[in-house]
Amino acid sequence: DDISDSTYSYSYSDLNSSVHEGDYDARKNRSDTYYSYRDPEPNVYADTYEKKPRRGRHNPIKKGFGKTVLKCIVLAVIFGLVSGGIFAGVNRIAGTSRKEQASVPEQTDTSLEKTNTELNVTKDQSLIVSDVSEIVDHVMPSIVAITNMSETEVRNWFGQTEIYDSESCGSGIIVSDDEKYLYIATNNHVVADSKSLTICFFDNKTVAAEVKGTDEDSDLAVVSVKKSDLEEDTLGKVKVATLGDSDALKAGQSAIAIGNALGYGQSVTTGVISALNRAVTVTDPSTGNTTTNELVQTDAAINPGNSGGALLNIKGEVIGINSTKYADTDVEGMGYAIPMATAQPIIEELITREKVDKSQSAYLGIAGVDVTEEVSEAYNMPEGVYIAQVAEKSAADKAGIRKGDILVSFDGHKIKSMENLENQLQYYSAGTEVEIVIQRADDGEYVEKKINVTLGSKK
Repeated sequence: DDISDSTYSYSYSDLNSSVHEGDYDARKNRSDTYYSYRDPEPNVYADTYEKKPRRGRHNPIKKGFGKTVLKCIVLAVIFGLVSGGIFAGVNRIAGTSRKEQASVPEQTDTSLEKTNTELNVTKDQSLIVSDVSEIVDHVMPSIVAITNMSETEVRNWFGQTEIYDSESCGSGIIVSDDEKYLYIATNNHVVADSKSLTICFFDNKTVAAEVKGTDEDSDLAVVSVKKSDLEEDTLGKVKVATLGDSDALKAGQSAIAIGNALGYGQSVTTGVISALNRAVTVTDPSTGNTTTNELVQTDAAINPGNSGGALLNIKGEVIGINSTKYADTDVEGMGYAIPMATAQPIIEELITREKVDKSQSAYLGIAGVDVTEEVSEAYNMPEGVYIAQVAEKSAADKAGIRKGDILVSFDGHKIKSMENLENQLQYYSAGTEVEIVIQRADDGEYVEKKINVTLGSKK
């Protein structure tokens, strides 16, 4: 059990078959036992020591201990290999079972593929993209800035009305063209009361424009630009935007807004589709009329000047026309756009409809008062135009329209104001038959009636 100081002789051969002889000493101290080797050739193995762990008096090293340790190691390795094989097999079986229950979508290619006419992506639209620069580069030639010079009436301290020229900014989207014109979709409130309109294209070239048609109820308008007024270089680079399917939108999909924010020029903001079919009511500050439409909600920043600009998906398709934002100190990231499913048929009609020459323009023969949303709620009346007077022998008189009726629809177009009605009439010539919908009071209740009217002439 105890190792006392002693000296032993040894001899061994190295790899070169040289024989070495010397003495082996074992000296014990209180902590460890050291073995020192004294070689007669000190230049070869001089001062080489190996420290061995201490073996206590009551824990002697027994014969065969090394073999026992080796057996344990071998058994542990065999057990590990067997356990690992079983675990891998179970995982393989479980993984197969999970694949049968639910398939995991593979990562898709995020690269953009361009053609001459449209931008295609293979990326799933439900994924959020961080770099939209290629999409913006492709779409920017179809987005314009609009400057509206209009007249604003202001009452002074003495109750007198003063008229001032005012300038406002908005955005537009090139949605169509023909041999002579480019047609640009925007919001009605962007071009309302305009004396002159100026369009600024992506290359900062400007040109005058005219209002082609407006729809106050949907807050949509189309302005036209003569191609002959554009420089050849600009005309060669502008593009007609690709319109997307807003009915296919889902909350959470990527959204990109482009517009003339604050009149500084085109800017880009990104976000997601926050919600669909949001009922939003907007009041026209000039007339006080209110309009309620179902819009697309997004958290992509919509700022003053963005109105009429494009809301895009990650394919670069226009899925909405930016219209308004919810402005409040307690609210952030609530912008709205008119979905293209709603806007497209109205835009197409505004492009194709032609105003009738004033010498042939239609005449209905009524005078009316606007029934706004506030009046409607206060007096339990339908929104529309309250007919205060019917001209004798006019088209309205002949058709049976009466004083006190409320006109709510003209040839399929919702009517909320006399201005709205007059805008519709300018597209109709005398002698045209249209369907007019009125609400007539009957024993305290308003009843809807449809009346066919042959429009007359002021002559």
